[in-house]
Amino acid sequence: MKNVARIICVLSLTFSAYAQAAINNSDVKNALLQRYMLNNDKTQMASLKSETLKHGGESVAALIEVMKNGKYPDKNRWMATFLLGQIMGDKSAPFLSKFLKHPHWVMRMASLKTMLALKQRGYSEQYASLLKDDSFIVRAQALDNIRTLKTVDVAPQVWAMLYDKKNYYQPTMNGKALKAKRSNIIKSVIATVGDLKFEKARQPLLKMIQKERYNDIFPEMDASLAKITGQKSPDGDMSKKRIFWQRMALNTTI
Repeated sequence: MKNVARIICVLSLTFSAYAQAAINNSDVKNALLQRYMLNNDKTQMASLKSETLKHGGESVAALIEVMKNGKYPDKNRWMATFLLGQIMGDKSAPFLSKFLKHPHWVMRMASLKTMLALKQRGYSEQYASLLKDDSFIVRAQALDNIRTLKTVDVAPQVWAMLYDKKNYYQPTMNGKALKAKRSNIIKSVIATVGDLKFEKARQPLLKMIQKERYNDIFPEMDASLAKITGQKSPDGDMSKKRIFWQRMALNTTI
């Protein structure tokens, strides 16, 4: 009888501990959600971040709720995304990757930046899919993820950005459309194919660098060709460098 009583006592204590833990977790979640609902200033945001990190794993349920629910302010959802990655580390990556397809660009952007901070190289195809995103800054961030993490397998998708009309803008004068201009992201594209050492870009770049209409991206082409070919152009002006790459192109052809 004594043994039975002891077992019952242990089970009761265990159940009470689990019940208390569930209550505590619920209290933490509710308290955090109330604060994440507010339009906090910088000081309040810092305080909220500190409180979230203090609770560690107990904060996860609240962070997920904030990320998933559009009723919370964008800046709070942004911070919740980063804090989830900070608290859960690599384990958060599969969940974060789902937000790369989120309809709101803020969440796509926050997920990209968080996954970059976590150095998640295994999601290169998902990053590459965002190189065609409707949001310019999301495309730029996806490109930065690929360049920084050096995910060479998606280099062809990076090169394809040169032919995407979304990466050019159309100036007008007196209501008439002028020649399309390259946006700044094109410079990043050229730099990235160099960092990825994309061999198929060698010949097109050798041709492009000879043409004056590409003078605005000349430094990026020069640097990328150096990385792809392993040869550095001589110091000097554009004409001197062009001669060097022209000889390189001839030697390659021969």
